[in-house]
Amino acid sequence: QVQLVESGGGSVQAGGSLRLSCAAYGYTYINYCMAWFRQAPGKEHVRVATFHSDGRTNYADSVKGRFTISQDNAKNTLYLQMNTLKPEDTAMYYCAQDLFCGGTWFEYKYRGQGTQVTVSS
Repeated sequence: QVQLVESGGGSVQAGGSLRLSCAAYGYTYINYCMAWFRQAPGKEHVRVATFHSDGRTNYADSVKGRFTISQDNAKNTLYLQMNTLKPEDTAMYYCAQDLFCGGTWFEYKYRGQGTQVTVSS
């Protein structure tokens, strides 16, 4: 059974930084895609960044140059380094995993429970 556990959320002022972590348990496939999504209140999940097992990364335009996705294979942990945070980054952040880097939340078979990020102005 695959389990994804996010951590690292919190409250920061605009311009600050946070690093989110997603610990992955039980996934045994060599090829995979891991993604970060976020969901603001009353809105749908939006894909923020992806990390493929071949090393490719992808970012939403809204976070390019500010967020960095990375992985520590030894720790089976995915990270999202978030710099220069803005109030519009406020959302619940989730990690997800599947074979392919789908664009929508429901394309991912494995999904975490989320960690809250709040950015104040």
